Amino acid sequence: MLETILVVAFGGAIASYFLGKFSAKSRNYFSAIVWITLIGLTSYAYFITPTTRVFYPGFIGFDLTLRLNLLSWLFAITIAVIAALSVIFSFDYIKGRERTDFYYSMILLVNASMLGIVLSGDLLVFYVFWEIMSWSAFLLISYSRGRALAAGLRYVVMSIIGSGAMLIGITSLYGNYGTLALAELPTNLAPASPLYLLFIFILFFVGFGIKNAILPFHTWLPPAHSEAPAPFSAVLSGMLIKMGTYGIILLFYVISGIKLFLGLSHGVWSFHYVLCGLAAVTIVAPTFVAVLQDDAKKLLAWSTIGQAGYIILGISFGTSLSLAGGVFHFFNHAIFKTLLFLAIGAVEYRTSTRDLNSLGGLIKKMPVAFLATLVGIAGLIGVPLTNGFFSKWLIYKSLILDNQPFLAFAALIGTWGAILYSYKLLHNVFLGQLPKKYEEVKKAPFSMRFPLVILSIGVIIFGIFPGLPLNPINKITTFLGFQPLNLSLWGTVSDTGTVNTLNIFLALVVAAGIIWYIFRSGAESPEISQEDSYAAGAPTPEGKYNYTVDFYDPLERMLKPYLKDLIESFYSWVVEIVKQTSNRVRKTYTGYVGTYVMYIVALIAALILVQLGWKIW
Repeated sequence: MLETILVVAFGGAIASYFLGKFSAKSRNYFSAIVWITLIGLTSYAYFITPTTRVFYPGFIGFDLTLRLNLLSWLFAITIAVIAALSVIFSFDYIKGRERTDFYYSMILLVNASMLGIVLSGDLLVFYVFWEIMSWSAFLLISYSRGRALAAGLRYVVMSIIGSGAMLIGITSLYGNYGTLALAELPTNLAPASPLYLLFIFILFFVGFGIKNAILPFHTWLPPAHSEAPAPFSAVLSGMLIKMGTYGIILLFYVISGIKLFLGLSHGVWSFHYVLCGLAAVTIVAPTFVAVLQDDAKKLLAWSTIGQAGYIILGISFGTSLSLAGGVFHFFNHAIFKTLLFLAIGAVEYRTSTRDLNSLGGLIKKMPVAFLATLVGIAGLIGVPLTNGFFSKWLIYKSLILDNQPFLAFAALIGTWGAILYSYKLLHNVFLGQLPKKYEEVKKAPFSMRFPLVILSIGVIIFGIFPGLPLNPINKITTFLGFQPLNLSLWGTVSDTGTVNTLNIFLALVVAAGIIWYIFRSGAESPEISQEDSYAAGAPTPEGKYNYTVDFYDPLERMLKPYLKDLIESFYSWVVEIVKQTSNRVRKTYTGYVGTYVMYIVALIAALILVQLGWKIW
């Protein structure tokens, strides 16, 4: 089954390229069928007993293995669903562009490589698939060329740094223990010294943290999201950065084990609490940067960084509740953030802009995109009866029960900030007055509306019935060594409080009925002209009927002096130092033979002096 899944995924990526040379329509349908098939195969894999099997023995002395358990299954099924929907969304979005065969091949390849990562049974296979994912993602980020190429280069440089750190860690593990098998490493690492464990943790965390866009490794993500095609932006935010999440869970709870990870400390410093602090900063700072963005995709990109902080906070805190909340939030974020990127992609497809100050009033022109965005931001904020509510609630509860007020406050601030930028996104795109230049805008094609409807249903279904995904997540946390949670289809039951989404659902239905009756009983609102619109007693200027243009300008004036990206400045300084050093080195290549002879003579003289000094010493 595992080999079949990977053969279908990678074979589909290769076949789609050549099929497109004969028929674009056949290539499109074939690409979708490949991933719909993979959804079926991966779903069936849920009923297979967890297993590790060698699929290629004796590869340069290594047995290459694949591994299936509930953790890898949860990531695999999420990859398959998001890949299928992003491919379907691409039908109309990418039509008419250059190199469409290349695009389909790459988007299938990057998703196939992510499947390979989560199904890997050893670190060598893991690393090979990791590199395939990184380089195919670079090609997709750079797809539009121009500024996209610069964004892609920034991504790939940071990916190389992360991959290099990971490779050093993998080499060190093999050199010390003679194995890279995930099933064997926990036993071998058990007697390792704390200093060596810290060394391994830091190396792998750099690699996984860069992919997860955790501060201070986040700087590649906003430009990458901004320049990548919208369907791949959805994959990038929905799943690709979650490969860092998978790697972190693998490192801390599978390779090292819960006792080694939570027990790694020195004095008052505990490694997992340091990670929690880093996650808290990752929640707060990018959230308020997102509020100040006027590009819809950049706003969502900074939001992704902030939401990744919740995931890492839950995973790093190290309790049953927090880990379940972190893993559940990964799953939820994959759904609602994919939904939001695709909804904004549909708007961009019809209006040719993502500038929040140029849009407005599209609710009547693109109602499905509006409802999808509304549902998506409700999930992102954590509104009850949407999926983000329950995963955030688990994280909040774990922090409060463990007396962590500062971490809990950071998580709450992140939610307050999310309300601010979500309001800006929703209102500036869909509400307010419709600019005259968009009066002829049509609704998005069916190939774009279909993924939006499916993902919106997912946000609501998993919000009303959180027990559906929490059941396998609970088994995952138990497998990793934690106490199981007491679950029901509607929520959790514990001594410290019970959450039942059925009660919340019934209460909201009653409240909605009352509100509907009140508004229904009132007089109908008269329709007014676009020019008859006022904000703070002054008429809005012609061409800017949306009164939320520059809505957060006072906040920006207050915060901007304190929101300087010091990390970006540091990276820019490093780049400048490298450029200056490279220019100095380049000047040594004069093109004159006499200069090179002088270099050789100087090198020989230096070697003679070293030899003489060695003998004297």
